Amino acid sequence: MCLIMETDDHEAVVLAPPSNFSMVEDGIYRSGFPRPENFSFLKTLNLRAIIYLCPEPYPEENLQFLEANNIKLYQFGIEGKTDPPTLMPKDTVLDALRVLVDVRNHPILIHCKRGKHRTGCLVGCLRKVQSWCLSSVLEEYQKNAGLKWRQRDLNFIETFDIVSLRQCLLSIMYQYHGYGFKRRRLAYEDENVQTPKPLAAKV
Repeated sequence: MCLIMETDDHEAVVLAPPSNFSMVEDGIYRSGFPRPENFSFLKTLNLRAIIYLCPEPYPEENLQFLEANNIKLYQFGIEGKTDPPTLMPKDTVLDALRVLVDVRNHPILIHCKRGKHRTGCLVGCLRKVQSWCLSSVLEEYQKNAGLKWRQRDLNFIETFDIVSLRQCLLSIMYQYHGYGFKRRRLAYEDENVQTPKPLAAKV
């Protein structure tokens, strides 16, 4: 899929999104690994941050693009080996979720190499935080992974304990009710978070 945008000089610029690109929620995107030909498209998203889920070093040309556009990189080195298969590390996924649910990092892009398995697991855990029913969470993972979906990924998403996010979400001090036009904020489900009153300044 490519988009064509006309510049102020009336020149046509082709905007090519990364492979497997899609919107997860307002301000959250997912994709495969962005390449230089995708940079013009990424600029239109006004990204504040990228979550990178691979252990390999980020390419220098990608780092230069991030620096030029004031985009922060959060790297969580999750192995994607299939022989022998590597399990998703719960603590690492939890760390990535802490970054993902903080709206101060939005708009944000999540990606691994192909945007299927590691990215799919992180999005699946986000959906559990959003209180999606499990069948819908797993269906979304399988849809994006295609024929190469992995049963161990489904098991990981199903057993992931979102209660461990409680302290993280409370510390962010945002109230979560979903995303959309109202730019609603984040907090743990069914928690009434009270913003502390500012203390009077000492004279």
